[in-house]
Amino acid sequence: MNYTLNQLNIFLKVTRTGSITKAAEELHLTQPAVSIQLKNFQDQFELPLTEVVGRQLYVTDFGKEIAEAAEQILEGVNALNYKTHAHKGQLTGRLKISIVSTGKYVMPYFLADFLKMHPGVEVVMDVTNKARVIENLEQNEVDFSLVSVLPDTLGVEYVRLMQNKLFLVANRGTEFPKSSYTNAIFEQLPLIYREQGSATRKVMERFIQEHKIAVMKKMELTSNEAVKQAVIAGLGASIMPLIGIKNELVNGELQIIPVKKFPIKTHWHLIWMKHKKFSSAANAYLEYVKKEKDNIIHNKFDWFERY
Repeated sequence: MNYTLNQLNIFLKVTRTGSITKAAEELHLTQPAVSIQLKNFQDQFELPLTEVVGRQLYVTDFGKEIAEAAEQILEGVNALNYKTHAHKGQLTGRLKISIVSTGKYVMPYFLADFLKMHPGVEVVMDVTNKARVIENLEQNEVDFSLVSVLPDTLGVEYVRLMQNKLFLVANRGTEFPKSSYTNAIFEQLPLIYREQGSATRKVMERFIQEHKIAVMKKMELTSNEAVKQAVIAGLGASIMPLIGIKNELVNGELQIIPVKKFPIKTHWHLIWMKHKKFSSAANAYLEYVKKEKDNIIHNKFDWFERY
């Protein structure tokens, strides 16, 4: 057999997600690339690893056994890498972090200098919606999660990182000459929502309910990027996190509509399960965040804090 570590990793991700599409998203690969590697891996076995019934992909019993073996092989390879670094006196290990989709504009800045200081530490970061983030945490699949709304059903501990500000935004196709609008503006604007399970959706719906706002729901989309592109195209307005629209505001593709009681403010939190037993790498990272978070916010997010 001539399978590669890459094929093992792809097959393992497919078995965990139950979907080639989801596996491609989490691995930041195209769907055809994942399909090709999955086929090349399958060709090395006489028995099927997966099967498709209707449109749903299922892992066979034989495939589950291969997935277990693949996980052991990959863990062994990682252990070799960690041992090499450890003998050099470096901090080693793997950090597993799950973050909500808009957290991709935040989390890298809280990792960059730590990873430069500790090149023996590897990071696996899953970018998904809040429902999946909480599931990852609850099933002990990750060390930390980054959320903008604390879960109310789990016992977690946390470090508060920085503010999350949400504004009502539209494209440049419509003029909003007033310096400030009331909530009545929502009656004139078709509104684009994130999907159920999204933290942005939850904050948005809570604000609408608390202020008894009548809205025109236009559509529902499954990512912050999709919402952003729909707003730019003129399909409607949306309540969006400022952190994800900086470039579009600067280049004039989007505008903030000045509405009373906006922005809506929450906070980004790095959270973990109570009584979580940390690895040395995870423990070192937590201490780093507690010590450096204010400096990171000042140096990397000064524009955001001033908005």
